[in-house]
Amino acid sequence: MKKKIITGSKLWSIAMITAMVTACSAPAATSSTANAAVSTTGTTKTVSVNEQTSVKYADLVTLDADDTNVSWSATDSTTIKLNGTTASITGSGAKAANGSVTISAAGTYVLSGKLTDGQIVVNVADKGTVHLVLNGATINDNDSAAIYIQKAGKAIITLEEGTENAVSDGKTYVYADATTDEPDAAIFSKADLTFNGTGKLTVTGNYNEGITSKDDLKIISGKINVKSADDGIKGKDMVAIQAGTITIESEGDGIKSTNDTDTSKGFVAIAGGTFNIQSGSDGIQAETALVTDGGTFNIVTGGGSANAPAKVEEGPFGGGGGGGWGGGTPPTDMGTPPDGEPPADSNADVDTSTTTTEEETTSAKALKAGVDLTVNGGTYTIDSMDDSLHSNNNVIVNEGKFSIESGDDGIHADQALTINGGTITIAKSYEGLEGAIITLNGGDIDVTASDDGVNAAGGEEETATAAADSTTQTKDTTATSNISVTETTGTTSTPDQTTQDSGRGGAPGGMPGGEAATNNELHINGGSLTVNAGGDGLDSNGSIYMTDGTVIVNGPTDNGNGALDYDGNFEMSGGYLVAAGSSGMAQATSEASTQNTIAMTFPETQKAGTLVHVEDSEGNNILTFAPAKDYQSVVVSSPDLKKDGSYVIYSGGTSTGKAVDGLYTDGTYSGGTKVVAFQSTSNVTWVNESGVTTANSGMGGPGGGRGQGGFGGGRNRTESGTTTDTTGTTGTTDTAK
Repeated sequence: MKKKIITGSKLWSIAMITAMVTACSAPAATSSTANAAVSTTGTTKTVSVNEQTSVKYADLVTLDADDTNVSWSATDSTTIKLNGTTASITGSGAKAANGSVTISAAGTYVLSGKLTDGQIVVNVADKGTVHLVLNGATINDNDSAAIYIQKAGKAIITLEEGTENAVSDGKTYVYADATTDEPDAAIFSKADLTFNGTGKLTVTGNYNEGITSKDDLKIISGKINVKSADDGIKGKDMVAIQAGTITIESEGDGIKSTNDTDTSKGFVAIAGGTFNIQSGSDGIQAETALVTDGGTFNIVTGGGSANAPAKVEEGPFGGGGGGGWGGGTPPTDMGTPPDGEPPADSNADVDTSTTTTEEETTSAKALKAGVDLTVNGGTYTIDSMDDSLHSNNNVIVNEGKFSIESGDDGIHADQALTINGGTITIAKSYEGLEGAIITLNGGDIDVTASDDGVNAAGGEEETATAAADSTTQTKDTTATSNISVTETTGTTSTPDQTTQDSGRGGAPGGMPGGEAATNNELHINGGSLTVNAGGDGLDSNGSIYMTDGTVIVNGPTDNGNGALDYDGNFEMSGGYLVAAGSSGMAQATSEASTQNTIAMTFPETQKAGTLVHVEDSEGNNILTFAPAKDYQSVVVSSPDLKKDGSYVIYSGGTSTGKAVDGLYTDGTYSGGTKVVAFQSTSNVTWVNESGVTTANSGMGGPGGGRGQGGFGGGRNRTESGTTTDTTGTTGTTDTAK
């Protein structure tokens, strides 16, 4: 927290300017990443995605000769030797008074020595370029910025090769009057500011920020260490970093750009470098676009993922996830409501209103963009209290190596999330990948999530239609992305547990209390994806489309979630899919698929690591897989499956093949127990130990979500606990999480 003291005078004169210096021009920061346009008419949401070429550093940043100039000579420069509270000056354009140095003319100034309580002030009326060479200089000011670029066309700070330099301020600033709040950083510039050279600079911002520019801020090279009471490095119009080693320890954001009035500015662009950032808030934050072409990033935000607030998955009792119960009661293994209270007495009618409130918390994301986040390469080791990669609009990952531990989402886009390549390991997250439209075109992705592994949900606005016989209530929630999401939820009366309507299910397209399928989409067109999820493995509040690639899902062990969860269709036309998990909410691919699928439900839970093996009548291997967790259902879709093929499923045994993420290739399978032999009858064949069967009752339908058994229509529980399944309409959909 900065402390401000107002006084009527200061030992030196500080001229104030009333107009912002015009920033150097740069190409517009209009992102050409995947753009998701959302339009809403009535209760219908339409989302379109345009794939375009990604923006890069060079598209946003232009360097001139001054930015890269590190040369100087004693004959052409003014020498400033600092000595305690005084300074000796050789040359023109600068003068020392009252313990500080004021530079009033364009030119090159070479600083060395130590200033214990004073200020370097740049005040050039003609707005020329001032080149400051730190040649072994230590500068401290106890009650203001140590280096204050008050007026200039541009300021260049060169870190002389082989030197160590330090700049610091005090914890309390003295201002002329109550209307003044600048400067507020150890190095503060109202003009464009560039750092270059190969020397070392240590900046300590005890009052507020470390380095601030009210225009462009560029770092070409150098070793810069910043410790700050608030933000580490801040540029209003841009922060552009070409190379160097940057270490930041900040109570606020690590690196940020803040212009929120000009869409062509307010961006952060990084070509390369090494970044070690520990921040109390966001690691790197751009008001508009954030672009990284390369570099090595080690980022810890908010104390890391272990410091994240506890999260509770929204479920049937909380108005999310499963929605209402239709004609049957909730299953006994669905747990208690999020607040820990048991469900209400089932013999009593329920007619309650739900109010959702969100506490405002500190944003502690690692990479955060107000508009688009584009990663073209680099190596990222991230431990973030909040999302690791986040955009209020779109995220596109073209290349890069990521090791992520997140207290919230691994990678989150309010609109389109597109991954074209790279190696992404999300070892810890609440939800792994989340966006309104998710497109996976390539890359090697490994996701571990306590809730959903991949979640296509959210977007600009969502509406839903509750069942015709339910009352309607509106719940307004404010997302952290500043996008308002409006959900319509319904309330129903819980039927008497002993005499339920055996045939009544949810409304078409979603059961009472649930939502109709949205236009959220998950597209998988290539690459490899491995998911280990405590909640749903692949979850779409709309549809899933898979054309290529390999997807392995180790889904939930509880029956309140499914390895696959979609509210529209899952159209499978290519690639290889295996999804193992619990059976209560199990879904397979849709009948609209052109590639065939087998969905197997085992009579009892199988232990983690127990092989499931599928082969055709000629002994050809279709699947040999060792799920990472206990499971009772397995879905496999492969180009090798035929609509009228004959297959045998085995459990247990061993394989001599090589396993990658539990999926075996090559080798010989042996020693298993035959579970069932069957003839597939359609492009989606459901089987159990008795042979071909039908899909779980109520597990989805045209435009609807899953309604497990009696939830959507017909699992009727009597007092004695026996269960009778009848055919009903579809039931439940998941709300956006």
